[in-house]
Amino acid sequence: MNEKEVGELRRRFRPERNGITHIRGCYVNEIGEIVAQFDQSLALLSQEETETCLGLLRRTLSGTLGKNLHSLEFATRQVAQGEEHKLLMTLRDSALREEEAVQAFFQKVIGAVQMEGNYLILLVHDTYDVPYRAKDGQQQDDASAEVYSHILCSICPVKQTKPALSYQVRENEFHNRAADWLVSPPELGFLFPAFDERTTNLYGALYYTRDSADAHPDFVQAVFQCPVPMAADTQKETFQSMLEETLGEECSYDVVQAVHDQLCELIQEHKDNREEEPLTLSKGAVKCVLRSCGVSDKHVEEFDTQYDDQFGADTALSPRNLVENKLEVTTPDVVIKVSPERSDLVQTRIIDGVKYILIRAEEGVEVNGVSVQIP
Repeated sequence: MNEKEVGELRRRFRPERNGITHIRGCYVNEIGEIVAQFDQSLALLSQEETETCLGLLRRTLSGTLGKNLHSLEFATRQVAQGEEHKLLMTLRDSALREEEAVQAFFQKVIGAVQMEGNYLILLVHDTYDVPYRAKDGQQQDDASAEVYSHILCSICPVKQTKPALSYQVRENEFHNRAADWLVSPPELGFLFPAFDERTTNLYGALYYTRDSADAHPDFVQAVFQCPVPMAADTQKETFQSMLEETLGEECSYDVVQAVHDQLCELIQEHKDNREEEPLTLSKGAVKCVLRSCGVSDKHVEEFDTQYDDQFGADTALSPRNLVENKLEVTTPDVVIKVSPERSDLVQTRIIDGVKYILIRAEEGVEVNGVSVQIP
């Protein structure tokens, strides 16, 4: 799925646009016991409550593709006879009315989720009459291309608030507010089936994780039995380690800066061109970047071998997961952050046998918020 398709579905989760009739919920305590379940009609909720519930669900379709949102693919064998895929299809086709399937799903999630404290499993079914879109991009709302039937699951932590002094406007008085339990934005969740090229893809799902450092592999294995996506933070750490190990003496400031700048340029160009498909780089493209930054063929081939071991030869990486928005230079005692477009301000020099990091400073220099002059 691309950003436009995710955005199209995210806009569905509004009171006036969605086709959700009811919400299934399962409240689980910190030791994995079901405290309560509910099957609540949206029509019986107030407008404010409806907007809050839809807002939580909508968050499951938020974030960055490749970082918070991951496309999962089922093997042909799973679609034909896999138990995991069959359960998801039963939930979808029954519009969550097949009670045995719903309970089996809740138990599968409870057995796989590793979360501190209580949490809430929200499960909804929606049908979307996909408007026909002409070749020129114009959408025709009165012409439906197909009906996209899907389920969305959100797993939300439930946290206890602290007692506090509260001001009651109507009474114009202060009163103590007792501790309460509040539902937080989802920690993880998924959409099934995928909405690829604005049509149903039963071979795919869109998986969400709020924390880019934690892909919740136990949950992915239990619910989908698909390869677990490498967490975005792990991708960055692995890529950085590979540069250090394979470039050796060529891993200089200038080379690392050049790699960072080229990846940032690719990200900016993709953004400026408003490309719909997520930006990814194959192993060959990454090797081309290294060569253009002055890395020798010997070290590029060493990088090639490690790439296969760490990521897999056919794995494409998102540049957004490999670099930060700012260039950061650190020593044991100093941290320097530089805007990516001004990385030229930093240089490395050896003066009288001592290694230095030099920063060109002309004006606007401050120390602890105080403007200072450099004589």
